[in-house]
Amino acid sequence: MDQGIMRMSHSVSIPGNESGQHVCSPLSIRGVTLRNRIAVSPMCQYSAEDGLANDWHLVHLGSRAVGGAGLVITEATAVEPRGRITPLDLGIWEDRQIEPLSRIVAFLKRHGAVPGIQLAHAGRKASCRIPWEGGLALPPEEGGWQPVAPSPVPFKPQDPTPAELDGAEIQTIVSAFAAAARRARLAGFEVAEIHSAHGYLLHEFLSPISNRRGDQYGGSLAGRTRFPLEVAEAVRAAWPDSLPVFLRLSATDWVEGGWDLEQSVELAAQLRTAGVDLIDCSSGGLVPDAKVPAQPGYQVPFADRIRRDAGILVGAVGLITQPEQADQIIRSGQADLVLLAREFLRDPYFPIHAARALNQPDIAPVQYARAFMIDKK
Repeated sequence: MDQGIMRMSHSVSIPGNESGQHVCSPLSIRGVTLRNRIAVSPMCQYSAEDGLANDWHLVHLGSRAVGGAGLVITEATAVEPRGRITPLDLGIWEDRQIEPLSRIVAFLKRHGAVPGIQLAHAGRKASCRIPWEGGLALPPEEGGWQPVAPSPVPFKPQDPTPAELDGAEIQTIVSAFAAAARRARLAGFEVAEIHSAHGYLLHEFLSPISNRRGDQYGGSLAGRTRFPLEVAEAVRAAWPDSLPVFLRLSATDWVEGGWDLEQSVELAAQLRTAGVDLIDCSSGGLVPDAKVPAQPGYQVPFADRIRRDAGILVGAVGLITQPEQADQIIRSGQADLVLLAREFLRDPYFPIHAARALNQPDIAPVQYARAFMIDKK
């Protein structure tokens, strides 16, 4: 354990930890209230041009609001052009990207969902082809660019070596996150989530596997967490006090000698002090050969541990597919929010179906009422 970072070995009071809550209960964080505890997890669509949202994003995100989600979060939205995973990612690095997003935000609010945005930088996993074209590194002659990272260590041996960021460049990216948060607020978003998971830039700084620096941004746990904490503080300062800031965290690399749950608990406690309101608990993504024991709810114990020992609200994500499963996660106090991704692709109306399965009040929009009255019990 690094000196100067106190490990929390006892449970602390968690905001919003009321008894009797369930997945269909409202959740209030700062000045925002979600109508239920079901959120649309960020899912890259690789369908933007020049970072601009379009009708695909409106329909993709809007249909989940119509389907009853309490919170709808955009895909990873790049804070600078070189922070995109692919050339077709959403972006929020310039003002002209605000208006197309504001159109989507207005629709989400009109249909009862809180609009959230995930602010992201892909780091060494940038400049790739879109997944259905193989997902491999995109060379400069085909529109690619130079990825950056904490250290010149590629994600895969065959990938281009990323350029190591110097101190001034790190501060430029911190400022880019803050500027992106300000644009997001102008677009009307009410939740800002910082992406510090899945092997992207902030996660790369956290893990000793990808961060081999010898300066203040590397080495000890205090050094490796410095950049993500600076980003969190900058986003919090740029974001209204009345609105929540989330952070998505890979709780473990699933690799010996990498980032792990113990370090995640310590970081989460510091993020709480920095003004982050909820940790969105995921895992993996840093190395291509990690052995991940994926099964229903396999990441929920990470959320449970961080919630108890860091004293912060948490979201659980990963193979949550059934209403009863989601409800049990909330009722048992393992998490305050569940985030669904692939299940929302299969069923945009999951929250409507969940409310009915759990004998909660119907939340189907009036335009769809006839369809949901047919099987009313």
